[in-house]
Amino acid sequence: MLVASLVPSATEMLFALGLGDSVAGVTHECDYPPGAEALPHLTRSVIPEGLPAAEIDRAVRERTASGESLYELDEDALEELGVDLIVTQAVCEVCAVSFEDVRAIAERLPTQPRVLSLDPSTLGEVLADVPRLAQATGVVQEGERLIAEAAERIEAVETAVAGAARPRVAALEWLDPVYVGGHWVPQMIEMAGGTDVLGFPGEKSRTVEWAEVEAARPEVVVSMPCGLYAEEAAAETMRHRERLATLEARVVAVDAAAYFSRPGPRLVDGVELLGHLLHPDLVPAPDSRRSIELDPAAAPA
Repeated sequence: MLVASLVPSATEMLFALGLGDSVAGVTHECDYPPGAEALPHLTRSVIPEGLPAAEIDRAVRERTASGESLYELDEDALEELGVDLIVTQAVCEVCAVSFEDVRAIAERLPTQPRVLSLDPSTLGEVLADVPRLAQATGVVQEGERLIAEAAERIEAVETAVAGAARPRVAALEWLDPVYVGGHWVPQMIEMAGGTDVLGFPGEKSRTVEWAEVEAARPEVVVSMPCGLYAEEAAAETMRHRERLATLEARVVAVDAAAYFSRPGPRLVDGVELLGHLLHPDLVPAPDSRRSIELDPAAAPA
């Protein structure tokens, strides 16, 4: 079976299931695990690179409001690969090619590939997608193994932080404008021994006024700009240092692209990372730790 993955989280899941050799094509954003980025790219973004955060948000809003896609799919390249299965998503219009576009293109392809859409809103639904994908690709036992391992690791964090004081946490998914993390992020904070003071489990990320962030009185701000890695997140966060300094909270920039933005296997790493950040005496630092402590009150270098 040959598979086209049109969302990075699905690419990660396919490789985690041992199906790397079956993945024929991926998106331009698929950069994990190592080697995935070398596969044929089937998509490209229509949003210019290098825009400031506010302009990215504006461009995304304008295109989605007018019904225009943020990504283009290379139909000719997809046809040439001759895939049997296309894995995509419809949960977030700014994260992948339009589901309707994918389905329409699939119907035109000679191989008539099946289209599987993974659309989780909670961590439980993310994990439930593992056996769905495993079933569709004929590796049921690998799916069971991956789920059991994920459940064991999450339970270990929850057990470690049980009974500990729960710090008030604000998860910021974008900073200009301010977006509060939703979907699975509030659950991850809860599992890691914190209390999300702004996000709602299973609900979409939402924009808030800065006054609402201040009123929530977070003790810890986890900056996780969607799609950015730790160093990029830290740089973007410190552009708003004056505003963040007023909170008098601990501020940490994390590797959102790896452990929070993508609904794939590495969300478990994100739970472990949060557990360590919130309770370093109870949860050891994960091997893959990717976070940067920031001091917004410090003078710029």
